[in-house]
Amino acid sequence: MIEERLYIVTYDISDEKRWRRVFKLMHGYGRWLQLSVFQCRLTARRRAELSRRLEEIIHGRDDHILILDLGPADRVDPRVESLGKTFETVKRTAIVI
Repeated sequence: MIEERLYIVTYDISDEKRWRRVFKLMHGYGRWLQLSVFQCRLTARRRAELSRRLEEIIHGRDDHILILDLGPADRVDPRVESLGKTFETVKRTAIVI
C-alpha cells in the first residue's frame, strides 16, 4: 500500500484570476475547509505533482502558498478546535480516473 500523508495547504494569491485557478486546482487534490485552505491526503508523487502545478500558476514575488505536512494520514490525529461548522479529516476514498 502506498503511504499517504496529511497536508494542510493555505494560500494568499494577490490576483483574482490566479486565485480562482489555484482554487480550482486544489479541488482535485483535497477537501476545501475555508476560503483559501484545503486539507489533502497525498502520496509523495501527488504531493510533488501538486507543487509543480501550483508553481506554474503563481507569481513568486506576489503570491504565497504554505503546505503543512501533518504526517502519515492513517496515523495522524489532528487536534483541531472548530468553532461554527464541523471539522472532519479527509477519509481515504477510491478515485476513479
